[in-house]
Amino acid sequence: MVALVRTVAYLGLEARAVEVQCSIAPGLPNFNIVGLADKAVGESKERVRAALASMGLALPPKRITINLSPADLPKEGSHYDLPIALALLASIGVTDAEQLADWIAVGELALDGRVVPSPGVLLAAIHAHGEEAGLICPRDQGSEARWASGIPVLAAPDLVSLLNHLKGTQRLPDPVPGTVEEPDHGPDLKRVKGQETAKRALEIAAAGGHNLLLVGPPGAGKSLLASCLPGILPPLTSAEALESSMVASVAGLLEGGKISRTRPYRAPHHSASMAALTGGGLKVKPGEVSLAHLGVLFLDELPEFQRAVLDSLRQPLETGHVDVARANAHVTFPARVQLVAAMNPCRCGHLGDPALACSRAPRCAADYQSKVSGPLLDRIDLHVEVEPVSASDLALPPAAEGSAEVARRVAGARALQSERGRESGARTNAELDGDALERWATPDEAGRKLLLQAAEAMRLTARGYTRMLRVARTIADLARAEQVGRIHIAEALSYRRQPPRA
Repeated sequence: MVALVRTVAYLGLEARAVEVQCSIAPGLPNFNIVGLADKAVGESKERVRAALASMGLALPPKRITINLSPADLPKEGSHYDLPIALALLASIGVTDAEQLADWIAVGELALDGRVVPSPGVLLAAIHAHGEEAGLICPRDQGSEARWASGIPVLAAPDLVSLLNHLKGTQRLPDPVPGTVEEPDHGPDLKRVKGQETAKRALEIAAAGGHNLLLVGPPGAGKSLLASCLPGILPPLTSAEALESSMVASVAGLLEGGKISRTRPYRAPHHSASMAALTGGGLKVKPGEVSLAHLGVLFLDELPEFQRAVLDSLRQPLETGHVDVARANAHVTFPARVQLVAAMNPCRCGHLGDPALACSRAPRCAADYQSKVSGPLLDRIDLHVEVEPVSASDLALPPAAEGSAEVARRVAGARALQSERGRESGARTNAELDGDALERWATPDEAGRKLLLQAAEAMRLTARGYTRMLRVARTIADLARAEQVGRIHIAEALSYRRQPPRA
């Protein structure tokens, strides 16, 4: 007899159906797992053996073969423990195999038989919903699984309780959906003294989802400005929150089934590797650019990152997703992020101050800034010079306008973009394609003349031209203007990176 139990394999944010087949045949005692399993799955037999022993059960002295079908699909992770154990128990008659036909099982087993959490339960629950099946998962992740409404969920604390429930001698309580956390706004813009130009650029970036680069000396407030950005962004919608939580689930970061309406804010250290930033590794996991999906990716000390690591962001910033190709896997993760970067003007950081700048200026600045490639800088819409803050600025009282007031204007601009998005499919102005730009961002005659003159003088690339138009459309939205005018084009141009002088 061959017992079958259904489970899933994770490829990016996709859960694929896997069938666990257990065969017990006469022969020398042996326990094999086949089906392109990685080391974690191969070690599952020891965890299953110990878990059954904790229940007073011993493996039969026969040839046990576990096949994970389809055999050519890579299997990674510890969540195969529970379906393997259930298939084995069904084969030896401890539980009824037909009872398990309508369930998909995921979960890791402890040596004492407890069912412990494993990444990706939310994806498995959504897959079970599509298959019209129930889900068996660890008790601690029952709240996470309940977000996929309309499916029965068995959240088992241990293997014994699960078997008793299946036999009808015990009933496991129904898990409740996790809580929705209210947005965490972070630092308030009132804490920022001076820096009115940078605050304006921050508002434009938030309103249109544009990428932003802050350049200034140490201590000017670049990191504080970046940390204020989540506080003026609109909270995630229900669909966006679920989308963001799926990434957190597959990365094992969704705790207690809690889903947050706060937009992700990730700030990796400049020593981060390419796999850490874009995803990958031996077991392909989402990187920082995917963990920041629908939120903010803040890169402080931008030139200190490895150049190859920074250039790996060029495609995700353009397409909104990252493709991780490995010899044994090819997966796609979402990466629709808003990049905010900060850097000093040179290595010593005081290029504009003759008293503090090094003797190698301006060569020092050219060498330092050249660590960031031109194609990456071309993908950044707003370039802002952050001036040093004087003591007299610091002595001023807090600004009258804070994050709450700016957030209301940003929400108004986003509402206009959302209305257009029903036709264009773009969530923000930063996502407008050519046709949508032609319809919504065509400037008036005065604006068109200024645009053509500036494009020639600044040697704008085609990408730079379209990105500048998107910024102008956002500025017009903040002003509640129907058409993009000369004044909106002029302000957008003021934030565009100037070409290097020959």
